[in-house]
Amino acid sequence: MRSDRGQSAPLRLKIAAACGLLFLHLPILLIFVYAFTTEEKSFVWPPPGLTTQWFAVTWNRPDVWEALSLSIRVAAISTAIALMLGTLCAAAVSRTRFFGRETISLLVILPIALPGIITGIALRSAFALADIPFSFWTIVLGHATFCVVVVYNNAVARFRRTSGSMIEASMDLGADGFQTFRHVVLPNIATALLAGGMLAFALSFDEVIVTTFTAGQQQTVPIWMLEELIRPRQRPVTNVVAMVVVLVTLLPILLAYYLTRDGDQIAGSGK
Repeated sequence: MRSDRGQSAPLRLKIAAACGLLFLHLPILLIFVYAFTTEEKSFVWPPPGLTTQWFAVTWNRPDVWEALSLSIRVAAISTAIALMLGTLCAAAVSRTRFFGRETISLLVILPIALPGIITGIALRSAFALADIPFSFWTIVLGHATFCVVVVYNNAVARFRRTSGSMIEASMDLGADGFQTFRHVVLPNIATALLAGGMLAFALSFDEVIVTTFTAGQQQTVPIWMLEELIRPRQRPVTNVVAMVVVLVTLLPILLAYYLTRDGDQIAGSGK
């Protein structure tokens, strides 16, 4: 049987792949270029000049730091809530059989399937009925609704691929529930939780629609950037913030990739 590993891809396929990559990444490269432009109020191509002054301006803008701090805190707490609830839901759905299990699974993943504006309106109405003022925690609750789904999807898939005989063997050897989870279950689902948690953090960090309905007067980084684009004061500052966000989020994404690329090899799983 002849192997195709040594064969080169057709020229048309290479061109199509290059065009696809340009379509995906050229706008990001433009953001990087406009972070160095000397033009303050509009996007001019090519830039009339290049400068690094906007990095110092951004560093000294307190509104940038406030928005960044709020986004990080919201994303971190939303991810922590999602890891806890998503893992528990995944364990219950994948390890036990009960009436309405598939319905519950559908209800868990429904928030990410609904348009964000529907979720935002529903949350705003619920907060109004409960007389809950908009605050940091209303943003967290809004983000947790879809972060739970991301963690759940990753965890339930890994739970279903982990052999139940390992848990039974652990129990037979005298381990209690916590010891079994710590030494048997957690090592097998850790990379799935890591990937789900990092994706949940990224989704929370750049969420706009749900945040608009639950933030009140507070501004996360995406809301701040949207306001700056609508009423620009120093437009390159927005591009500097966008560039920094891209660079900072790229590192954990690469780390998650290298940690999870061998995640298909689950201990005790059958072939």
